[in-house]
Amino acid sequence: MRQFYPLKVKDIRQETADCVSVAFAVPQEEAETFQFIQGQYITLRTTISEEEIRRSYSICSSPLDEELRVAIKRVPDGRFSTFANRQLQVGDTLDVMPPDGRFYTTVKAENEKHYLAFAAGSGITPVFSIMKTILQAEPKSKFTLFYGNQRTESIIFREDIEALKNTFLNRLSVYYLLSQEHTGSDLFSGRIDRDRCQVFFKHLVQLNQIDECFLCGPEEMILGVREELLANGLQREQVHLELFGTNAGKRKKQEVNVADSDFQSEISIQLDGNSFSFTMTNPQESVLDAALRNGADLPFACKGGVCCTCRAKVEEGEAEMAVNYALEPDEVEAGFVLTCQTHPKGDRLVVNFDA
Repeated sequence: MRQFYPLKVKDIRQETADCVSVAFAVPQEEAETFQFIQGQYITLRTTISEEEIRRSYSICSSPLDEELRVAIKRVPDGRFSTFANRQLQVGDTLDVMPPDGRFYTTVKAENEKHYLAFAAGSGITPVFSIMKTILQAEPKSKFTLFYGNQRTESIIFREDIEALKNTFLNRLSVYYLLSQEHTGSDLFSGRIDRDRCQVFFKHLVQLNQIDECFLCGPEEMILGVREELLANGLQREQVHLELFGTNAGKRKKQEVNVADSDFQSEISIQLDGNSFSFTMTNPQESVLDAALRNGADLPFACKGGVCCTCRAKVEEGEAEMAVNYALEPDEVEAGFVLTCQTHPKGDRLVVNFDA
């Protein structure tokens, strides 16, 4: 059951001028509920100016730390991120949904792998959790990180990353790229993009020795790097994606081959063993938005097709998604959809959140 739990803030740490990390006190009775895998995220909910706001943030701590901590970078006009950076205090309570997400790989002590990661800005958050966990739990594995930021002072977790480098001298390689500050090298002065990766893969990284790769950052960067990785022989299943700052929610509305005035679809939602039904009359509206407007209390976070919080399975009828950055091809084939991006194609649709 995907529900919120009230958790108290036990610590707030200023990571950079515009980023804080927030740790939560998890009651003993909820310890199992909030166990997480490196690379997962949690969804936070609070009320700001009498409006419910919820956002998803990646966990930056390692499961080995026995601490639930997320990093929240303030973004322009970001209501929740501004609140967290300027107003949130130790002792405050936020509603927290248990950890979710698939941006990880199984860690095994006997593994002897070489992992590669590309992160930009706050995209380091889940990557740091993954990197720290792998280095500690897989003593024979190596990790290479390319991390892009605007300036030196904006590098989140810089001291922690340097500490890991000192601890794992022969197993961790880190390359910083700065877009608004010259590093002394043209190669590392600028943004991470596909063209720059071609140089990296020629001189710094041998992709035929890479077992798995993690990409986290803005959409343009992530998709460009992935294309270059695949073009150089890596398989799709070797490349894990987590998008920050996607334009998915800003894309043009779904085109539906039915006149708006004639559109009508009966929607049935199954959640926690209960059923809720309503009629959709706007083909441009997503199933999730229509359900929320009709009073349903459904799990959601990003509304951009990036997280899997609103994942459900189509049990009856047909539907199509406008965008999908979270579900794997086999999940889509099995009938799973992201309801924030789903539009019915017929006069009846049944989606099951319990599947």
